[in-house]
Amino acid sequence: MGLRAASSCAAAAALAAAAGAEQRPRPRLCPPPLALLLLLLLSLGLLHAGDCQQPAQCRIQKCTTDFVSLTSHLNSAVDGFDSEFCKALRAYAGCTQRTSKACRGNLVYHSAVLGISDLMSQRNCSKDGPTSSTNPEVTHDPCNYHSHAGAREHRGGDQNPPSYLFCGLFGDPHLRTFKDHFQTCKVEGAWPLIDNNYLSVQVTNVPVVPGSSATATDKITIIFKAHRECTDQKVYQAVTDDLPAAFVDGSTSGGDGDIKSLHIVERESGRYVEMHARYIGTTVFVRQLGRYLTLAVRMPEDLAMSYEESQDLQLCVNGCPLSERIDDGQGQVSAILGHSLPHTSSAQAWPGYTLETANAQCHEKMPVKDIYFQSCVFDLLTTGDANFTAAAHSALEDVAALHPRKERWHIFPSSGRGTPRGDSHLSVSLGLACSILIVFL
Repeated sequence: MGLRAASSCAAAAALAAAAGAEQRPRPRLCPPPLALLLLLLLSLGLLHAGDCQQPAQCRIQKCTTDFVSLTSHLNSAVDGFDSEFCKALRAYAGCTQRTSKACRGNLVYHSAVLGISDLMSQRNCSKDGPTSSTNPEVTHDPCNYHSHAGAREHRGGDQNPPSYLFCGLFGDPHLRTFKDHFQTCKVEGAWPLIDNNYLSVQVTNVPVVPGSSATATDKITIIFKAHRECTDQKVYQAVTDDLPAAFVDGSTSGGDGDIKSLHIVERESGRYVEMHARYIGTTVFVRQLGRYLTLAVRMPEDLAMSYEESQDLQLCVNGCPLSERIDDGQGQVSAILGHSLPHTSSAQAWPGYTLETANAQCHEKMPVKDIYFQSCVFDLLTTGDANFTAAAHSALEDVAALHPRKERWHIFPSSGRGTPRGDSHLSVSLGLACSILIVFL
């Protein structure tokens, strides 16, 4: 009975784990129907495992073991997840079909069949198509970083799944580095965000308000470097009011075959594009909000840190130079210590907004008073441009979509000793007041 119960648990647990993986990027307010079904299947398997008279030739346990092997390394936050997950599901379904006669009347078998059907429907997987093989050498795809990283792990060469990093730039401009350091910088002109052996990203920032050191991004250049048989070099360039859905050579993808190793997806015409580079496991979001551009990048750590000594000027890696920073690296202005609140703090810092009205507008979009909220208020007070509210909100959405660690999505202002200040309205107000004073000095 113990063996039969273990088999039942294995099938249900495998499907439950897969369902959990696919839901990881976005929090949900209520349990999805699929999760409820899998919990029901699991409870039925536990309650009635003793009733299952599993014939010796029924191979449902082998089917489940193979499915676990094929999906244990998959991560829904990684490019290529849907394709690989559907391949594994089709392989699981084929295995259950081949053993259907021997498993007739087996509760574990029927639970697995129902779970597979529901998962395929949830992921929009077609019943016909390629299937995964349990042989790592067969499934290895040199132009799918996720595939060959998983194959290395499966062979025992790497005990941990690949680690991913996030970098984002938005607003006036605010930088979130690969190390999750948050900085507000001047950086006028052209600056490299990323410059490694696989990807280069350069941004150009221009003054937003005459007489102020505040700048914002009006040009982004991205170079996907040539990579063996996967793709030729591809260059993407976006400027204000020209956010194309193609590379500069007019193409929309790179690589051969039906599944491109590099492709562009236009989410909103002239406003939002995504670039997915399967061969290096990298995703790039570019948006235009108002007159300025925002950028978000997710990249495997081993590739992001693969660069020569001469390439060390990368804002995503090392942050802005000290001379270009408006704050101390945690979103709090260094001048906050030892300075009283400027007299202009309660007046209008820029036509149209006071500290109170800016707080109210940003709070509508961002109820959590974290660094993104603070950046929103700062940008409204220094520029008077309401589009910066949307920029901060979209930047936080990009974090939720691309950042691999949910517990790090929100960053809160810190005191000089590193103690979190959380939602303290006073600390945010003081910091913003001093920020504005520095910008206009």
